[in-house]
Amino acid sequence: MVPHHRQAGERAGTAAGAAARKAAGAVREAAGRSAAAARGAAGRSAAAARRAVRAAPGAVSAAPGAVRRKSVAAVRALGDRRAWRAGLRRLRPRYPRPGRRGPRRWLPSPRQTLLVLCWVLLLLAGLVGYGYQRTRIPTDLNAFATQQDNVYYWADGTEMARVGPVDRQSMPLDRIPTSVQWAVLAAENASFYSDSGISVPGIARAVKDMATGGATQGGSTITQQYVKNVYLSQDQTLSRKVTEMFIAVKLDRRMSKQQILDGYLNTSWFGRGAYGVQRAAKAYYGKDVSQLNASEGAFLATLLKGAGLYDPAVSAANHRRAVKRWAWVLDRMVKIGRLSAAQRATYTVFPEPKAPPRPAGLSGQTGYLVDTARAYVSAHSGISDAEFDRGGYQIYTTFERPRVDALATSVQQQLGGLRPADRPADRDVRVGAASVGTDGRILALYGGPDYVKQGFDDANIAIVPAGTAYAPFVYAAGLRDGVLLTRGAPRTPVTPGTVYDGDDKAEIRTPEGPYWSRDGKIVRVSNDGHRSYGPVTLRQAVAESVNGPIEQLGMDVGLDRVRQASIDAGLLPDSGFGAQTPEFSLGTATPSPIRMAGAYATFAADGTHTAPCSVLRITRDGERLRLQSPTVTHPFTPAVAADVEAALTTGPDRAGTAGTAQDNTAAWYVGHTGTVSTSVALFRVDPASQQLEPLTGTTGSRAAEKTGSTYPAAIWSRYARAVP
Repeated sequence: MVPHHRQAGERAGTAAGAAARKAAGAVREAAGRSAAAARGAAGRSAAAARRAVRAAPGAVSAAPGAVRRKSVAAVRALGDRRAWRAGLRRLRPRYPRPGRRGPRRWLPSPRQTLLVLCWVLLLLAGLVGYGYQRTRIPTDLNAFATQQDNVYYWADGTEMARVGPVDRQSMPLDRIPTSVQWAVLAAENASFYSDSGISVPGIARAVKDMATGGATQGGSTITQQYVKNVYLSQDQTLSRKVTEMFIAVKLDRRMSKQQILDGYLNTSWFGRGAYGVQRAAKAYYGKDVSQLNASEGAFLATLLKGAGLYDPAVSAANHRRAVKRWAWVLDRMVKIGRLSAAQRATYTVFPEPKAPPRPAGLSGQTGYLVDTARAYVSAHSGISDAEFDRGGYQIYTTFERPRVDALATSVQQQLGGLRPADRPADRDVRVGAASVGTDGRILALYGGPDYVKQGFDDANIAIVPAGTAYAPFVYAAGLRDGVLLTRGAPRTPVTPGTVYDGDDKAEIRTPEGPYWSRDGKIVRVSNDGHRSYGPVTLRQAVAESVNGPIEQLGMDVGLDRVRQASIDAGLLPDSGFGAQTPEFSLGTATPSPIRMAGAYATFAADGTHTAPCSVLRITRDGERLRLQSPTVTHPFTPAVAADVEAALTTGPDRAGTAGTAQDNTAAWYVGHTGTVSTSVALFRVDPASQQLEPLTGTTGSRAAEKTGSTYPAAIWSRYARAVP
């Protein structure tokens, strides 16, 4: 048996152990709970972490996705830029070319050339498209209804004449014969009904024909010309031409071809102040356009190329051009199938238009003055004839009324001595005269008895030989250029005192020996009246009009140099210079009285030549317009001019000489008083043939030789006394 204390101790130990175990269990339970809580918290944290982790990939994936997208876009953009730059680098020409030496470095390759061409074409296409889009068809037409007179003024500012208004009348297209319509189209724009308003082949063809000198169909289409007529100015500028082409294309889309042709035929300028084909038919043929045939229509179509060049009434050269162009238009109609060959064969004679009427108010000398001034404006102002005919211009001329009146009175008084009723040689006598200042101003003209009765201006006639009045130019050439006496040797100077053989029948010599004619004979001089002078100085030969020394001097100087000296003095290059034979120096050239007066004025001006001018200024709407100044040259030294003057001097401050054509068809007197040079030419013209007739037997012929005439010198003297 176990002792009680032992039992108690055991129980106590057991209880302690149980308590300990319980405490340990509690500790373990508490630790478990703590661990569980920790584990729960950890689990919760882990779960949250896992949730966060599960959620994070979305966020992470979302953010990198955006980044990736941006990065991809950036990469792509960078790639595009790099590709673009690479493309540009490939397109950019490597110039100068690497790997080449010398000039080859600077020669572009075919690829480079093609690249530049492509860029140029793209640029041009862009510019054309832009210009076409920006161009608008104007809403206002040119003001044909506000035509005004052109007013001409004397040199002192007083009114001289008024000319205008223009003549125009519209005519419906259905009243214009189709043959006339097609004559115009054949001449100007055969492809009118098929083109788009412009014709690139037409422009190229016109350029080619102009380059080769052939007859041309117009380079501008009918539509372009119509646009120019009614919408634009006549300025010859690139901008106006480009605008014209754009408007023409747009107008071709807006209007029918019949409307365009109708407008063109009724607004075009045909000359003689006539706008429109109806007024042109009246002006040239005196009948309605509906009565014209194909031949007459072909002539009117010719005028569209420039009435100033093709109106036969203006000059013989115009007549020749008109006939040639008229025939070409008819042949062109056959070629395009608008006129049969059989019909063409019936049109062999040029349809001569009637003479132009003389405007009222231009009687006496006024009409000649107006024509001269108008021609000057046309040549020196840039104003087209069509624009000028629309009127509104004020033309201030150089003409001095007292001089014009005095010159006309002097001519008429002298010609009053003729007896045409009794003497056939006194019939058909005409006079042309002009006064020109040393500064080029044309101060007076005598163009004929009356502009209304005789429209052709004898002051500007160019068929009358200068005769021995040409001698001063030969003399001036010798003094300026010297002579060539031995082929290959230096030229020898001559002076007024150089002596020549003045005998009649003296041989004409060249550096090689006598000058032989085509018939195998030695050419010999022929002095007036077969007079022999013996040895004479050049000054004496000029002063006394001794033919022999003048002819020989011309040969010694060289006829080409003589011709050039006369042109330098003021004659025109197309002054009808004859063949370069010894007679050349005796005045085979046919200058006008205006040009002869201007050339002699060169000697009076100490060797300075100023081209003749008849207009001082032009204004319109109060604005002064551009007018070219007369050209000024210095062909001769003052010493040469003084020597010529000395040979021509006839009195104090007066110098001049008479002249007679070798075939006795003209007589002249040319000279100057002070600073005014005046030339007077007298001649006869057969009214039927318009050919010169001899002056033999004409009243005033020199008694001994029955050649030339004393009338020009008498007219010159009368005039000089009237206006000192």
